[in-house]
Amino acid sequence: MPMGTRHTLTGTLRRTCLGYVLEMDGGGVWQLDVGWGWAARCNLDRRVTIVGTRSGFNLLDVSRIRDD
Repeated sequence: MPMGTRHTLTGTLRRTCLGYVLEMDGGGVWQLDVGWGWAARCNLDRRVTIVGTRSGFNLLDVSRIRDD
């Protein structure tokens, strides 16, 4: 997946010592740069769909968080 590509991913939103992450159903973890934390805090430990742009190996700049 090239940098700068747009992704829509579904998984469980968690908070770790590194910040917010999305745990994927099939395994794997994406680190999330949410910028603002209110939508992430409201959806912690819930299944969500994240829309964002890839800005690192496993880093997404999040533009939207929605309930799944």
